[in-house]
Amino acid sequence: MDLFSNTPLMAALAAIVFAQVIKIPIQFIATREFKPGLAFSTGGMPSSHSAAVTALTTGIAMDQGFESPIFAVSCLFSIITMFDASGVRRHAGEHAIVLNRLVKDFQYFVEEAKVWSKKEDYEKRNELKELLGHQPIEVFFGGISGIIIAYLIYLI
Repeated sequence: MDLFSNTPLMAALAAIVFAQVIKIPIQFIATREFKPGLAFSTGGMPSSHSAAVTALTTGIAMDQGFESPIFAVSCLFSIITMFDASGVRRHAGEHAIVLNRLVKDFQYFVEEAKVWSKKEDYEKRNELKELLGHQPIEVFFGGISGIIIAYLIYLI
């Protein structure tokens, strides 16, 4: 199976799994809340996006060399991905927080304006996901994780 001997691919996949799973104990240490669902969610420490792209880029560098065109493409891809993770996606999460608050405030206003004996079904809407992007420190540690994992897999 040549697929399993593809060091950059295996490094990237291992980095994703590592970054997603390590979120659970980090969250537990920080908040004393055990949330296994974090392994399947976006956002949080460390960034699995950053870990994956840096592991991929590091694996390509070790496999093909720093002077290869594929390394240059992967490096640029990594920079764009990490910038997006800490910029656009993080701001989308901040917008979700504001929108969720507006929905709650509007519902409260409607409840106070009218007297209802029971809550209506439309009040049970799903909230928007607020943890979409990453703080710069989360991106940094995701990137460091990816580089270390790629190096370890390369040694194996």
